[in-house]
Amino acid sequence: MTGCSSLGGGSIQKRAGKLSTGIQKAYSVSPDVANRVSPMIVQSAEQFDVDPLLIAATIRQESSYRSYAVSPSGAVGLTQVMPRYWQQSCPGDLYNEYTNIRCGTMILSKYNQSAGSWKKALAYYNVGPSNYESSWKMRRQGKKYAKQVKKHQKQLKSAL
Repeated sequence: MTGCSSLGGGSIQKRAGKLSTGIQKAYSVSPDVANRVSPMIVQSAEQFDVDPLLIAATIRQESSYRSYAVSPSGAVGLTQVMPRYWQQSCPGDLYNEYTNIRCGTMILSKYNQSAGSWKKALAYYNVGPSNYESSWKMRRQGKKYAKQVKKHQKQLKSAL
């Protein structure tokens, strides 16, 4: 799965424009937000070899495109990164949209490499690899999360 396949070819600008339109249609995100984050998603997707639609769907699931979202467990930003786990790998301000998207994409890519599938990578993203492997409850939660993200991805794909 290459970073640009789902959006066709062309410049980052062109692919980001297409993604932005899709995000607005599929998720009712304001043009301002969609136009701002789409190039960041496309660039990160390319850098870490992740489908940009998967990143966009993960953001939809995690924060509904709210940059300053904070979860009860302390995850922050668009991709809901846990600073205490990822500050070393993702230095900088995790509330910064570019830093956050880049970090979330890097984590997904890393999990895909270790898990061997995008579904399992998404489950890891939600509950963490050790929780996923040690508890059936966590495994079930992770799988449910992965299914939800895949649903958002499909919704976005049909809006393109």
